[in-house]
Amino acid sequence: MNNQAKVWIEKGAYKIKGEFSTPEPNTPIRRKDGKLCGVTNPRRLVHMHSYGGEAPFFEGLAQGRLLGTQCVNNKCEYKGSIYIPFRIFCPDCLAKMKIVDLTAKARKTARIYSYVVTSRTGAFNTLETPIRFIDLEFEGVSTILKSYLLVGEPEIGQRVKPVFRVKPTYTITDLAWVTADTKKPPKGFHL
Repeated sequence: MNNQAKVWIEKGAYKIKGEFSTPEPNTPIRRKDGKLCGVTNPRRLVHMHSYGGEAPFFEGLAQGRLLGTQCVNNKCEYKGSIYIPFRIFCPDCLAKMKIVDLTAKARKTARIYSYVVTSRTGAFNTLETPIRFIDLEFEGVSTILKSYLLVGEPEIGQRVKPVFRVKPTYTITDLAWVTADTKKPPKGFHL
């Protein structure tokens, strides 16, 4: 019987079924001379992560769209400000934001604001190294988006365009960037 972890929504609440923590056999850790020094104690853990009000952003990435938000509160000093990454509430007036599609704007105006190239990553990194982390600015957008460059070498001010994962993971890595002159998307991504 398959007891794989499953999660669904029923009557507005999460329902779960199956194994969310599975122990695996221990493996000895030995020195070169064979002396036992320790043991691995592996566990498979399924983590449930709720997106809440940010779910449209990740659904958009899966559909090849880059969504941001805009303040439309007439009483807000910063009405009209556009934000990416996606925000649910305006940071200035706390009113609920309107979802806006920034895909076309990103394709035309996205530029590298700053970058760092690294081969040392976090414990659960799934990106191939070296990783070209980039900070992006778009025309008319009030904030900077962090992401990564898949094709090309980054330069400050360089124009880039978004690419989206063909088989979405519903995480931020479904979005990546290539230099603006890239004609063919990298394997596993589409323009």
